[in-house]
Amino acid sequence: MKLTPRLRIGLAITWLLLLGLLTAWLSGRMQVSGDLRKFMPDARTPAQKLLLDELGEGPGARLLLLALSGAAPEQLAEQSRQLHQALADDPQFELVANGGQAGLEAFPERLLPYRYLIDALPPDAFSADRLGEELQARLQDLGSPAGALVEPLLPSDPTLQVLRVAEALQPANAPQRIDEVWFDRSGRQALLLVQTRAAGFDPGAQQQAVDTITAAFAGIAGDSGSRLEMSGPGAFSVKIGNRTAREAGTIGTIDTLGMILLLWIAYRSWKMPILGFLPLASAGLAGLSAVALAFDGVHGITIAFGFTLIGVVQDYPIHFFSHERPGRSPWDNVRALWPTLGTGVVATCIAYLTFLFSGVDGLKQLSVFTITALATAALATRYLLPALVDRATRDFADSARLARLWRHTRRLPRPRRSLAVMAVAALAVLVWAPGPFWQNDLGKLTPVDPADLQRDAQLRGELGAPDVRYVITVRGADAQAALAASEGLRPVLEQLVADGALDRYDMAARYLPSAALQRQRQQRLPDEATLRGALAAAVAATPFRDDAFEPFIADVQRARGAPVLQPQDLHGTPLATAVDGLLLQGHGHATALVSLSGLHDVAAVATSARLHGAELLDLKHASESLVAEYRGRVLMALAVAVLLLSATVWAALRSPRRALRVLLPMLLTTLVVLALLRASGVELNLFHLIGLILAAGLGLDYGLFFEHAGDSLDDQLRTLHGLLVCSAMTLLVFSLLGLSSIPVLRAIGTTVALGVVCNFVLALLISRHPWQEAADAGA
Repeated sequence: MKLTPRLRIGLAITWLLLLGLLTAWLSGRMQVSGDLRKFMPDARTPAQKLLLDELGEGPGARLLLLALSGAAPEQLAEQSRQLHQALADDPQFELVANGGQAGLEAFPERLLPYRYLIDALPPDAFSADRLGEELQARLQDLGSPAGALVEPLLPSDPTLQVLRVAEALQPANAPQRIDEVWFDRSGRQALLLVQTRAAGFDPGAQQQAVDTITAAFAGIAGDSGSRLEMSGPGAFSVKIGNRTAREAGTIGTIDTLGMILLLWIAYRSWKMPILGFLPLASAGLAGLSAVALAFDGVHGITIAFGFTLIGVVQDYPIHFFSHERPGRSPWDNVRALWPTLGTGVVATCIAYLTFLFSGVDGLKQLSVFTITALATAALATRYLLPALVDRATRDFADSARLARLWRHTRRLPRPRRSLAVMAVAALAVLVWAPGPFWQNDLGKLTPVDPADLQRDAQLRGELGAPDVRYVITVRGADAQAALAASEGLRPVLEQLVADGALDRYDMAARYLPSAALQRQRQQRLPDEATLRGALAAAVAATPFRDDAFEPFIADVQRARGAPVLQPQDLHGTPLATAVDGLLLQGHGHATALVSLSGLHDVAAVATSARLHGAELLDLKHASESLVAEYRGRVLMALAVAVLLLSATVWAALRSPRRALRVLLPMLLTTLVVLALLRASGVELNLFHLIGLILAAGLGLDYGLFFEHAGDSLDDQLRTLHGLLVCSAMTLLVFSLLGLSSIPVLRAIGTTVALGVVCNFVLALLISRHPWQEAADAGA
């Protein structure tokens, strides 16, 4: 089928327009996710479920930690107050805290009556004698430097219960306060805690929150020289997104320039880079569209994985271009090439099909993306690209340089026993190389810089964060049942503290008593007549007016008849942060957490918790078991993929010897690459395994095309040209990825780059058909 120049131009323009429309559609529909839970298997144990909940929507994932430094403490304290004021009314933020007002910000007007229900009161708290003592103490306070603080509180709270509760609710390891705001231990950094309404892994919302904070601080700091530092999941998400965008731009630019230069050098035609770009762009957009339609959002790792496509699907048009020859139409050329090309594509797609049954959402995305992209690129090369390609005017089989290179290659001995030696040596390295074989640390799968993680841990320590490894869980049918059950643990925990098994603990019931306990405390509050009588007796011995404490009487009566305080009533206060982080509510169940600090006797704490219906969870062990389960699923998918891939090649070639000649380089390369990584001290993770599957697909293509060339010297030279260009392009792409600062891309890039070199060399030695072995070619 030969098209006129006008029709060819029209087809090219239509193709580009369709790609543009698809890009526009994707930009409006595609939601990018950074939630690492999508690349985790379903949680099976309580600890795993808790871990995944906290990784995603938990309050801890929405916290931003701010540190102001670079100026005098008094100046930083003033800037902290101004920043608190600037952010407190912004609807993006659920909470902004800097330690000001000694914790009184925990009690807005609507919560003040509940001060009598949150903390236990002495039995005689409202007796005439006790009230008299309190009033005498207030008289002394009014004459002291604290008078300015006490005087506004006196009419509604002569016992200063709100200050007692605020003090009791302060974390045991809270930061020090200088000029009424939080500072680190050195007194050089003012600290703030900000909780966003948006999830920590919502990149757009977190970017907006970070920009708002940065802009507000810039207006406050002026030319003072002070600096703002932000940490937390949201800040990491923004930083990773910006770094990924920069690296993607750099890598994409170098890859594009490299592709253009390489294709121009290889084919000496300005059209070839343009024509080679069309299947590549079609593949990437089709893959992303399929994921956007099939899933709620496209994970950032899936998009990062798309960068690898340039080194894989580019092989299809390159093979086509290299096998062009004068006197034969492009359609005839691609038709002759299609059985080999199609076999490689089908086998690789079948390998990735196994990920659909992995039970992991992220792997399913990679599967849908890769299968769609590879199929699109192959079909575009087969059915669209020949219409745009001019008839060949040169044949790479006539290249004198290629002929000389092939003659040198022919002299290389065909390896036999050396292959077995190589396999045994690689297995020995895998078994006996020092250091852990697998990377089980969930934190190291994230692209967060280790220095940032260390700084985040320092700031959390300054803000009094508890131990992040161990936590006690108490379960109930609802929030109230969980709170009541955790209250029953308090005597046990106090005894453990007294025995030295741990230093401190914290629980939601400390900030929000259960409804049952609140009602008990309400019943102990005096009625209005009783309170008036006791207060009148107390006031009589002081200079206070008889009606001075009417607001106090009203508050006590409101507390006596108020509906019990619920978790949702705390929203917008510092108490909400503590309660939300320690009380997880789901459908039909709730879990109260007890955070621990200074855990010295794990066994004693675990035993005591178990005896009282609670459980001590080890979140580090939970994360490692999650990674191990994930790896097990990937390994199972990899094993099934190898079997299906081998069966596909076997069915296509119909010869055990030919199939072995194609598959052996790929299998040996997998062993060699694993051995090289282990010998370099690399702990293998799931992204190395994904890279191995990519490398296996490339190795299969190399073996198939050397096998396809048979004993014809002309076909061997055309195949050699195509594979040299393919491997050079792939090596460029994955070598750049191997230099990335993002662990996911670095793991995939390093693995595939090693795989490209090993696959090409081994396929050249094992799968080729030297002309002198022509008699065996059909075997």
